[in-house]
Amino acid sequence: MTIDRAVMFFAGFMVLASLALAFYVSPWWYLLTAFVGLNLMQASITGFCPAAMIFRKLGCRAGMAFK
Repeated sequence: MTIDRAVMFFAGFMVLASLALAFYVSPWWYLLTAFVGLNLMQASITGFCPAAMIFRKLGCRAGMAFK
């Protein structure tokens, strides 16, 4: 799995998890959804993504976006 795919999978998982938590636990979990969205936009502009750095250290191979 490339870093790009791992980051997209992780972001999608976090969005779905935060939506479930907001529905079942507390609406404050929508803030996590907003954070994930803002982080994705920031990473697309700057190229800096903390999740990509973590996946690189875990041994994922480089993709096209995060090298």
